[in-house]
Amino acid sequence: MAADIEVRRMVLREISKRHLDTSRLDVQVFHGVVYLRGTVSGVRGHNVDPKAEMEIIRRILRQRPGVRDVVIDLIYR
Repeated sequence: MAADIEVRRMVLREISKRHLDTSRLDVQVFHGVVYLRGTVSGVRGHNVDPKAEMEIIRRILRQRPGVRDVVIDLIYR
């Protein structure tokens, strides 16, 4: 679905604004539901809590048009 592709791009842009290593993060969107799976960690040199950052991202994404829900299934390192 074209709408899911646009939502995925928006999700990736939002995540890229944070100091997170998302090299092992899988982002998928099905019918407006965003699935974030894999492993996330803070970028070296930045004192961030990856879990707290992902919760902020979840809140932001839920307010965006086209996003019905956000499912986070992550390992935090």
